[in-house]
Amino acid sequence: MNLSNLQTFLAIVETGSLIRASERLNVTQSTVTARLKNLEDHLGQTLFIRQKTGAVLTARGVKLRRYAEVMVELWNQARQETALPAGVEALVNIGCQSDLRTGLGQRFLNEIRHLPTPLAVSAWSGSETDLAQWLTSGLVDLAVTYHTATEDGFRLHSLADDTLVLTSTNPDSPMRFDPLYVFVEGGEQFGRDHAAFYANADTARMSFGSANWALEHVLAAGGSAYLPHRMIATHLSSGRLHLIEDAPKFTRKTYLIVNEKAAEGWDWLPSIIDRLRSPNESITL
Repeated sequence: MNLSNLQTFLAIVETGSLIRASERLNVTQSTVTARLKNLEDHLGQTLFIRQKTGAVLTARGVKLRRYAEVMVELWNQARQETALPAGVEALVNIGCQSDLRTGLGQRFLNEIRHLPTPLAVSAWSGSETDLAQWLTSGLVDLAVTYHTATEDGFRLHSLADDTLVLTSTNPDSPMRFDPLYVFVEGGEQFGRDHAAFYANADTARMSFGSANWALEHVLAAGGSAYLPHRMIATHLSSGRLHLIEDAPKFTRKTYLIVNEKAAEGWDWLPSIIDRLRSPNESITL
């Protein structure tokens, strides 16, 4: 399959128009049309419905999109790795769950950066679903995550636990019945422990599936929430946030999933994993 056809397909998806796709790719509109027709003929499927307002993906086009993104990116990675400069031994593709970028994700990058072995690094941040897809497709070689689901050929390593603490913009915020309290998804175990301890408390009026987003909201609008300590350490030091001292602390397990085939010969990885098993609330950039 012609890679330029897939790149053109993705350009149409991203711009919503064959005309804008041609401008982005710096080719004529007739070239874009020809590439799209070639791809549709090859697949035997219509990928776009063309309207006056632009091009809309068909159901088949939606299915192709995620594969096209992976294939194009894998090609980019292959081209990057085969063109590595002299002295650089390998390209390491790292995935990190979005809420773990600050902390374990950054610590992992710092560890690799300070290795005596020169490596090239490609880092990706996404959701649990993204990471699972990227690992399976080979887009990433390893992933820092909260989740334990693995397949054959992948190994799961435990890392340092995340400590979840109750923090507030108001130092006098109550531990219970804070009208500005927001609930932050922290995994199944946290959900059970939180429900048990706060069984008689009101239900939060707002909830977030992302600790990063919850932190942004609390800093902007005020309130309290259970958040990872490593994520709020600088805000505690600056006085923008305060710990509610009498509130219980909870923990959340974190993991590294490694593609064992991709990691063959990575003698440096076990020692990094050992260091990432130790809590470290401060990040050195």
